[in-house]
Amino acid sequence: MNITILYEDGEALVIDKPAGLSVDRPRKGGACLDDHLEQLKLGFQRPPVAVHRLDTDTSGCLLLARNPKALARFNKAFEERLVGKTYLAILAGHPPEASGTIELSLAKISSAEKGWRMIAAKKGKPAISHWELVQELGPHSLIRFRPETGRTHQLRVHALKGLGAPLLGDPVYGAGSVAGAKRTMLHAESLTVTRSGKPAIKARARLPADFAALGAMDG
Repeated sequence: MNITILYEDGEALVIDKPAGLSVDRPRKGGACLDDHLEQLKLGFQRPPVAVHRLDTDTSGCLLLARNPKALARFNKAFEERLVGKTYLAILAGHPPEASGTIELSLAKISSAEKGWRMIAAKKGKPAISHWELVQELGPHSLIRFRPETGRTHQLRVHALKGLGAPLLGDPVYGAGSVAGAKRTMLHAESLTVTRSGKPAIKARARLPADFAALGAMDG
């Protein structure tokens, strides 16, 4: 598996994480990002470390820190909301409007039958997502999300509860794998990190082939 590097400097890498590659080692075993860290050293002594997480199914921009000091600074940037992110998603339906903001707090629940999942709950952690309709794709829609917060499964639950339809291919909050969507159709399109005294980190990941196959257009 070749991993595309979208941005590189002395303290950061941004890679285009392929869909299907887990950031952390799955409990049941299997491939993960750790298997590629040696090749991502690129001449540095230390392997880079993932600063944040993307779901296994999610493709796109993932920030890696190349040393402990950079990791601490990037973690602080995430905490202080100095990181801008956009995601492209294919909705299994159509949104009620052309754009808007979803504010639904999220909480984690679990059961023996269904395992764990996130739900909208007033006593959960605050979660805010801005969104816009980019393109209609027959029965589906291409949506661009700009999340203000980074809660687990935030965009997947906000799509279902805020827009009235799950993400196409979502096995937890939707119907799962369907023709043309063998994964949850979510792509981390862009990443910007503001840095004090240095130029901002800016990266953009190209539209994946499975999005294009469903008629989505880059740009």
